[in-house]
Amino acid sequence: MAAPFLSSIAERAPKGQTITAPRQLIVMFTHYGCDTNRWFPVKSHGALAASDLAPTSLAVLTPLIDKLLIPRGIRAMNEWTQNNDGVNGLGQGNDQQLLPCASYFTLQPVTPNQNDPFNFSEETKFNARPVGSSLDHVIAQQLSPSGTPLFMRVGNTGGANGETPQSNISYLKAAGAGPADPADIYPGLGTPMDVFNMLTGLFGSGPTTPATYAATRGKRVTDLVRGDLEALERFDMSAVDRNKLEAWKALVNDTGSIMTSSLCTPDLATGLEATPPNVAAAGVLPAGSSADILTQQITADLDGADMYAVMAVLATACNFNPVIVLKYPPNYYFKGLGITNESASLSHRLVNANLTGTCAPNALDDIQTIDRYYASKFAKLAGMLDGIKNADGSTLLDGTAAVWFNEMSDGLAGNLNNLPIIQAGGCGGYFKTGWTVNVDLTNTGSPTLSQGNSEAQCGPGGDGMVNGLTQETGTDPSIANAPINKYFYNLMNAVGVKGDADGFPAKGGTNEVSQFGYSDLTSDFNGGLGAVAGASIHNPGEYTALKAGS
Repeated sequence: MAAPFLSSIAERAPKGQTITAPRQLIVMFTHYGCDTNRWFPVKSHGALAASDLAPTSLAVLTPLIDKLLIPRGIRAMNEWTQNNDGVNGLGQGNDQQLLPCASYFTLQPVTPNQNDPFNFSEETKFNARPVGSSLDHVIAQQLSPSGTPLFMRVGNTGGANGETPQSNISYLKAAGAGPADPADIYPGLGTPMDVFNMLTGLFGSGPTTPATYAATRGKRVTDLVRGDLEALERFDMSAVDRNKLEAWKALVNDTGSIMTSSLCTPDLATGLEATPPNVAAAGVLPAGSSADILTQQITADLDGADMYAVMAVLATACNFNPVIVLKYPPNYYFKGLGITNESASLSHRLVNANLTGTCAPNALDDIQTIDRYYASKFAKLAGMLDGIKNADGSTLLDGTAAVWFNEMSDGLAGNLNNLPIIQAGGCGGYFKTGWTVNVDLTNTGSPTLSQGNSEAQCGPGGDGMVNGLTQETGTDPSIANAPINKYFYNLMNAVGVKGDADGFPAKGGTNEVSQFGYSDLTSDFNGGLGAVAGASIHNPGEYTALKAGS
């Protein structure tokens, strides 16, 4: 109630301004890459047609083709390579899973550093952590009322403390920590019921106050403190202070209206089959079950993974958080898909996590089955968002950027160039949709990009030997190297994150974001923090080719 007496309040009051619908980011993250030959459409630059998706693992997304964007030619940072010696190489030498996961959204090196790629030190191979916060936290610190993202571990892996650094992607740098200090793992939430109970009590029991419930139902913020406000208004105050009080009331009511939504109702939850029994079932396997929790059938339309997506859709409809993450588990047995080999080993075409050996039976077929499953989960998420209309006729998907990120390109090669990424939704008209866009066009000189070389080993017939050390199943390292940093700038600017004078995201900033991370050149990560002189953002600014109207 002291707010109206701050001198800046009257100047900040929204005098007749239009409140626009919030733009939101939903991230879906999966491990170990894919069969790139079947995942990517042959067309790498141009308007998408149904025929482009039909032969691919993405065929299930065809009904949404006009709302899709496939940014091609992108590289993630900090790639593990077997010839690393602390000078040569495409990243640090710690671990081929830890490096891409820890650096993916932080764009920071990990500490402690390891230059020997075959060293099995517990400290550097398994427990090293990045030295900065991840994208989800950078966005949430500016835009989320709680200051944290809605981060869900799909399949409840990792327990209450989150996953290990080898597979974790969400990190929060503690306030006051030094530039070389590691960030902390952010555990997020492990079951749909955890989220269900947070959605202000509308969709189930949870820690809800009457005021919170009323606010979510659309009541004005000032209605929640009516008694105190009326008592304050009875004071004998100056005209200046009374004007400030009125300006404050207008400010909080207009600002508060952004935080509620007429879509946020129990009927929506019921329509999405988010009833308490269904939500509870999605977090626990029946006793003695041999199925897996992701593919466990919850209703005729939803499996265990879908229920996490339902929570993301409800949170979006309620404008609960501007950044939502659905992280799928590592080292997973997809028994419900008829696959008996664990996913990390399978990505190596083996029955173990080695880099050499004999091709596992049906390895590529099983990889493609998992790819299609993930595509169907992304299609389910995007389809639910697109099926919910706002008052103006747009859909939730139209105001959202839902992005499926793969940890790497090919799981055996472990390469980070030619990264498989697909986006659904234009985020309020910010992005071009209905297109695949080669953002590396200026470097390659050609709009045509390779789909990769995933089927070079264990291909037709499935026989032969595996040799991941050659990286033969990856993509030619000379192409598809446009830094993922720039795509992150697009996403941050789309949802309304602001940058400082240099373009780095910063609270209170007034500029567009044009820089983020330690470097946008993966070789700058070699040797760890500070090992490469001049490590920096060498090419600031977002990918304009991904923006609507470009």
